[in-house]
Order: sequence, then C-alpha cells, then structure tokens
Amino acid sequence: MSIRASESKGLVLMFCYDLLLYDHFSPKKKKHGCDIVLLQCRMQVQGTDSLVPKSSSYSSPLDCAIKTIKSDGVTGIFRGGSTTLLRESLGNAIFFSVYEYVRYYMHLQLNTSSSSHSNLIDMGIGIVSGGLGGVAFWSAVLPLDVAKTIIQTAPEKCSPTNPFQVLNSIYTRAGLRGCYAGLGPTIVRAFPANAAAIVTWELAMKLLGIRNIEGS
Repeated sequence: MSIRASESKGLVLMFCYDLLLYDHFSPKKKKHGCDIVLLQCRMQVQGTDSLVPKSSSYSSPLDCAIKTIKSDGVTGIFRGGSTTLLRESLGNAIFFSVYEYVRYYMHLQLNTSSSSHSNLIDMGIGIVSGGLGGVAFWSAVLPLDVAKTIIQTAPEKCSPTNPFQVLNSIYTRAGLRGCYAGLGPTIVRAFPANAAAIVTWELAMKLLGIRNIEGS
C-alpha cells in the first residue's frame, strides 16, 4: 500500500498528537503519569473485598500518595511504570497501523475528493478508523493492563513487578479469560472514546489549515 506525501504528513502529525497524549518518550512526564494512574488504581480497589487492607484505606489522592511513599518509598509511587510504557508502546503501534490502514482504505473506496459531502464523509471515516484503532489497541494490550493494575495495587513491596511473571500467574489460575478480565467494558469504552479523539483532532487540523487526510 503506497502512502502519499500528505498521508505521511498526517501520520507524523498523529504521532505528535500521541506523544502529547501519552508522553511516551519523556521519562519524567511518564513517571508523573504513572503515579497518577497508580493512585487511581489503589483508590478504586480499596474496600472490604480489596487487595488493599482496611488499615491502608485512603481518604483522598493526596492521602494515597503520602501513605504509598511512607510504606514503599518515593520509588513506590512509580510502581508499574515500565509496564505502562510497554503497554503504550505496543498498543499505539497497533492503533496507528489500524487507524492509517482503515482511513486510507475508506478514502480510496469512497473517493471523498469528488463528493459534495466530503466533510461528513471525513467525519464518518474518522469515527470508524479511530474507533477500530482503539478497539485494536485494547484487544492487543489488555493483558498488560491487567498485569499493570495488579502490580500497582499489590499490598506487599516484595510483590513481583515483572508483567510477564504476573500474567503467567494469572494464566495458571484463571486461563486466558483471566488475562482478559474486563474486556467487554473496555471495548465498549474504547470505540467511542478513540473515535471522538480522532474526529476532534482531525477537525482541529482542518481548522488550522493542515491537510492531513487527503492529498492537496
């Protein structure tokens, strides 16, 4: 499949968008992002049936951060960061591959340049390509996300932090279904969330006069 210069420019611009959204290659920002996710996960799982003991319940994100640092040290707040980076790297490689292919194929089939409703067609293509990209992302890396959540919510400091070791343990106990726990709600969320993000981004590029969807 040949990609014209304008489409290559679109891919570069989308990659820049992804860097801003996920902070892939900035260790300082990535760690900051991981500590927020860690706090979110720990607060979400606390409760009577949680892995987090009652004595460690958190009243606020700040309280969660302080208690985590006290029990695990400063590095504890960044627990699971390497797994998050691995998830984002693999997932977004898949996301952009699916997004670019679907977008290119749909434009090729619909020939939007000669249509009087090109803006509506472009929006529809953005919805489909962005949504399918999001579904492909989470379908591929959900096991890593499950491992990341377990790593970040484990109550003991000595708990394993290797995602593949964690996944092997899950697979031994619960099989493939355990590795894909929460797949349904994740996919239901992924399609509209990513479709909205892509359509908004493409609209912004058009308003800024940057033609990234079709050749100019």
